[in-house]
Amino acid sequence: MAEALDAAWSRSLEYAESSGRQRRVQAEQAVAGSWLAATPMLEMAQREGQSSAANGRGRETEVGVALPLWRPGQRQLNGQAAEAESVWAAAAERAARWRLAAQLREQAARWRVAETEARQAAQQGQMLNALATDVDRRVKAGDLAPADALAAKAELLAARAQDREAQQVLQSQRASWLLLTGMAALPEAETLQSPQGIALDHHPEVVLADAAVQRARQRVAQVQSQRAAPPELGLSLRRERPGLGQPGQNSAAVSVRLPFGGETHSRPQLAAALAEQDLALASQQRMRQQLASELGLAHSGLASVTDQAAAEAEGAALLRERAQLLNTSFLAGESALPDVLRALGAASQAEATAARRRAALALADARLQQALGLLP
Repeated sequence: MAEALDAAWSRSLEYAESSGRQRRVQAEQAVAGSWLAATPMLEMAQREGQSSAANGRGRETEVGVALPLWRPGQRQLNGQAAEAESVWAAAAERAARWRLAAQLREQAARWRVAETEARQAAQQGQMLNALATDVDRRVKAGDLAPADALAAKAELLAARAQDREAQQVLQSQRASWLLLTGMAALPEAETLQSPQGIALDHHPEVVLADAAVQRARQRVAQVQSQRAAPPELGLSLRRERPGLGQPGQNSAAVSVRLPFGGETHSRPQLAAALAEQDLALASQQRMRQQLASELGLAHSGLASVTDQAAAEAEGAALLRERAQLLNTSFLAGESALPDVLRALGAASQAEATAARRRAALALADARLQQALGLLP
């Protein structure tokens, strides 16, 4: 199942989404690790005009660079926000794999049920075919009426139709598994882990909810630190040429630009970050309650299916034994054909129900593992 999960994950849309999320995290970490708060800018200017000198026109050329700077503590907050985003992305990937595991477990259970029903239908067809052959022989010998042959043949045709239907359902389940995982074979059943000592604190959905809360808090702190544009450090060189025959003059300048009054423009971003934080906190509380409820249902469902599987298995064994006794009695000429056909039909139906219940028991076990947050 672990290999099947890896195969299904590589084919899922969630895998592409997770890859894109990881690339975004790496980009945010690169920004947080930069020494500048934004992209530097190159400034170039040239002015010409009538010089105050007696001869010629003057020209002034200036080349400078503007370097956006981090505010105190802003770079550290950006780094913490990028780290929280990375933790959340990893938790989101694990939770997505956990949800995909639920689809795999359900699909594997449906395939196993289809295999069981197909096998039961084939066995019932073989038994009725042998019975119909024996009835035909006894009708030709004059031991049974022709109506008995017609009844046996009708039951055989119904069993063949059921066999074809079961095979079609089995092929459909195989195709669904192939589409989901790309694998043609059904893996072995999971080795179920003991639920003792497993806490919901490590459940993928709980871990994701906790990471979402931390991510939202860091996002609020990040937005609060970015309420205004970053300050800029300017460095420039200027060359002046007053006119013909006059010596050029060079100078250097250092400037600082400090934006102010940016709180009004940052209010929408801050309001969105605070709303995201409130939603993450509410989702965290709701998720724990939901998972606790699902875990309780999984425990009760497993107990119920276990009792039903035991009772139906015992009933199917009794009905099969009764059908064999009646069949033996019929071959000895001591029982009527309708009684044998009814007994065989009841035994076959009971065995199919018991087999489905065994598959449901395995699925209930898998659902308990799923509710506990365990991956294959």
